[in-house]
Parts: sequence; C-alpha cells; structure tokens
Amino acid sequence: MKIALAQLNYCIGNFEQNTKKIIGAALKAKADGADLVVFSELSVCGYFPFDCLEFDDFIDNCQKALDEIAEKCFDIPVLVGAPLRNDIEGQKPLFNAAIFLYQNQRQVFKKKYIGDNPLFDERKYFEPSHDEEHLLDWAGHHIAVTLGDDLANHGIDPILMENKVDELKKLNPDMVIALAASAFDYTMPRYRSNVLRQTVLKHELPLIMVNQVGAQTHLIFDGESMAFASNGYIDTALPFFEEAVKIVNTDNLFINRASEDRLVIPEKMSLIHDALVIGVRDYFQKMGFKNAIIGLSGGLDSALVTYFAAKAIGSENVRVVLLPSQFSTDHSVSDAVALAEKLGVRYDTVAIKPIFDSFDTALKPYFEGRPFDVTEENLQARIRGVILMAFSNKFGNVLLNTSNKSEASVGYGTLYGDMCGGLSVIGDVYKSEAYELSRYINRNEEIIPWHTIEKAPSAELRPGQKDSDSLPDYSLLDQILYQYIECSKSAEEIIAQGFERAVVERTIKMVNRNEFKRHQVAPILRVSPRAFGSERLIPIVAKFS
Repeated sequence: MKIALAQLNYCIGNFEQNTKKIIGAALKAKADGADLVVFSELSVCGYFPFDCLEFDDFIDNCQKALDEIAEKCFDIPVLVGAPLRNDIEGQKPLFNAAIFLYQNQRQVFKKKYIGDNPLFDERKYFEPSHDEEHLLDWAGHHIAVTLGDDLANHGIDPILMENKVDELKKLNPDMVIALAASAFDYTMPRYRSNVLRQTVLKHELPLIMVNQVGAQTHLIFDGESMAFASNGYIDTALPFFEEAVKIVNTDNLFINRASEDRLVIPEKMSLIHDALVIGVRDYFQKMGFKNAIIGLSGGLDSALVTYFAAKAIGSENVRVVLLPSQFSTDHSVSDAVALAEKLGVRYDTVAIKPIFDSFDTALKPYFEGRPFDVTEENLQARIRGVILMAFSNKFGNVLLNTSNKSEASVGYGTLYGDMCGGLSVIGDVYKSEAYELSRYINRNEEIIPWHTIEKAPSAELRPGQKDSDSLPDYSLLDQILYQYIECSKSAEEIIAQGFERAVVERTIKMVNRNEFKRHQVAPILRVSPRAFGSERLIPIVAKFS
C-alpha cells in the first residue's frame, strides 16, 4: 500500500483555504499512485482553535468543509482531522476526531485521551472517546488510527504513551497511523523521534506520524512527519518548516530495508533560525499584513529582528527608523546604517533630543532639584515608542518588538517604550542565544556587522551606560534564568549547582517582581521548551518566591 503523508500549513478558521489545500494535496497524491492520503490533527479548521470551538457556525463550517472534501475527493481515500459534535448531555460538546472519507463511506475515530498539554487546554472543549474501535481496515491492512495526545503530541509522557499503545495493540493492528499537531521547540524534533522510536521497537509495528507545519500566532509547527519501519529506523521523513506531500510504500516498513534513519535533525541555531522566519512570515500572511517597521538602534537585538523581518517578508516590505539621542554613540548609528544597507531595507533617522528637551522643559518645574534617573531614561524609550507607533499608524506598518528573553525575564525594558510592538520576534531567545544566532547568520558572510555582535550591550540612555551596570553578565544570568524558568528550580537548588547566592537571589527577585510587565507584552514566538505566555502562568500578585 502507498500512503501519502500530507504535511500542510493551515490557517485557523480559513476554511476555504484549508479545504482547497486538502483537496489539492489529495488529488496530487492520487495522481502519484497513493492508496490513502493522511492529514494532520484538526486539519480542516487549523490547530489549535481555542474558543473558536465554542461558536456553532465555526463547527458548522467544519462540517461543510468535510462535505466538500468528501465530494471533491470521492474516489480518493483520505484521513482528515476535524471537531465533531457530541450530543450526549453532561459531556463536553465536541470530539476531536479523525474521519476516513471514501466514496459514500465515513468512519470516525475519536480521540481517546485528552491529556495535560501545557499549550492547549483541550479538556475545556473535547470529550475523550470511550469507543473501543480504532481500527481502519484498508487495502489489506489493519491500521490503528490515533490522534495527538493518543500518541505523539507535545509534552508526551513516554510511559503514558506506552500504555496507550498497549491498549491499541489489543486490536491486533499491523501498523499505526497518528494524526498529530506537535508544536515546535528546539528540543522537540529529537525528543519526538526518540519517543516514537521506543514505541515502534517495543511493539514491532510500523508507525506513520503526520504533523502540520507553519505558525499560528506564537506557536510554530515544524512538520517532521515521518514513517518508521518496524525495526525502529525512520524510512521516510518530510522536511522541517516546509509544506510537503510524500508517498510511503508500506511494504518497505514491514521488510525493514532501512538500516539508518532517513532524517537529519538540524542543529539548534538552524532550527531556531528557520522557526523564527516562518513565525514572522505566517504572522504577516495569515493576518493580512504586508509591511513591518522596527526601531533599529545599532544593537544586536534590533539587528536580529530586522534580519528576520527582511528574510520573512522581503526587504522591500521592511522599514527601520534610527532614533539617536544625545547618548547614542557614532558607531551605533553607523552599525545600524550598515545593516540597513546590507539588507536593502529603507531607513529613516529621527533624532529624539529635541523632543526629549521639550519634555524636560515641561517637567522641570515639577522635577526641580531631583537628579537624572530612570525617569529620564524611560522617557527616551517612550519617545522612541511614540515615534515608531506614529510611523506604524501613518504608513500601515506593523511594529515588531525587539526585546530578548533575558530582558523580558528580569524586566529590563520600558513599558510603552521599547516593549511596544505587535509581535515579539526574539522574546523567547536568551541574550547568549542571540549571540549564537547572529554568528550562525554570519556563518558564510557578514550580514550583521561584527562590531554590533562584539561590542558591549547598552541601552544608551545615559552617558557610558552598559547592560552590565544593572545586570549580571549575560553568560551567567542566562544560566540562572534557564534553571529557574525552563527547569523550575528553586533558589536553593540553583545555588547548590555552584552559583553565588547573592546573584541567584537577586536574579529571581527581578524575575518575580516584573511579572506585571510580561502580562502586557506582544505575542512571543515560541522556540524554547518554556516560553512566556500560555506555558508559564504566574499570578501578577503573588508573594511566593
């Protein structure tokens, strides 16, 4: 049997586009000889729709899309994912389902397990299925059909998964097909393939997993759909971060021709780079935006965001504004200009000193006798934010935020100033990772000026200012932040690893007292195992530390 893995990029609620993609992929696969075409979880509506699932017309549109797919693909066997209504009183109103469509035949496979996914509270919407039948008999094969947490979703517990597959094994299938929607972080590709391999080796069953690709606001899906032979090797793998339709000959999965994996997992910076490009690109395309604007300071963070914007939506659609103050160094301006010219983006310069001076004059009677402090520093950041938003409003450009994860963690940013923006591009990238990422970008040629990468980071809000005046060195700070945020370690546990007590306690205090800022930032593109937002929900008002 030949099974086509259809790894597509869907847009939540864009039923016309999603249906067109599904039908187009099915027709192409059939022309190439496929006996069955498999799509990802909730492919009809896009994953994950959250409270859109509570609107009747949203579910109605899902049913209409299924009817259209069944009609246009009448002679093409397909497995697609969609929400289906549950009419049983006292239960959740929907099932998360896989639907097999062929001619006038429809077979429904409902998701059995609604797990504790840190990214989506599926239990709010979906009823777990109590159906015992999860077997598709097709083309001489007995196929166990699973969805998402049933087998291969984010945060999967290998032991729990083994129990689920043990249950499926009772059906005596000869292979497993999983419709997945497994979100990306830089650890997930290797983890996902290893966990699936363990399952294949234990049960000696070929396994096919179809994942979606693309970004939905802050969440990014990397694809990496794959087919395992029963000996545990990956016989077929689809590309990362690209749409693709590829046919698997299941005969090869049973006779174990593969003696090595046909999957190459890129290194961390390559994965993050490609994830951020598709994250920015899909945000603009799916929102219907065309142009971006960025405040380009000559520093590393704004340089990275400018690069990703140009890479994702084209240099001709990116505009940057240089906003020098009386504290800006000459090389900051020259570095910013060099990058803008290298990338071919339009740049303008608006000096903020006259505007700052007018504020200073207006406030002088009230601030008389008080020294220059963080008030005046933040005033400069907010002037820049106002100017950038003025450009955004006047020319219809979306402002991209340039804060990194280190700054967001400890509150080293100004609300309504440098924290402005419609999308936070590198808000899940620590500063030390930003340096790695910039060197990766420059691996073949100098794109980001080396001086930008090598100089000491500074907000340039007062004479001779450096980030190290206010923060521990980023190489040290980021290690502590990783242990506290990603690993949820306590201060004592981090100190026990050899970090200085005073630095650890100060860092954790900064993280805790700046929760109110993080609740007001733009959506952050998720590339780590623990991004700010839906995964780290800390009350703003809390005394725990």
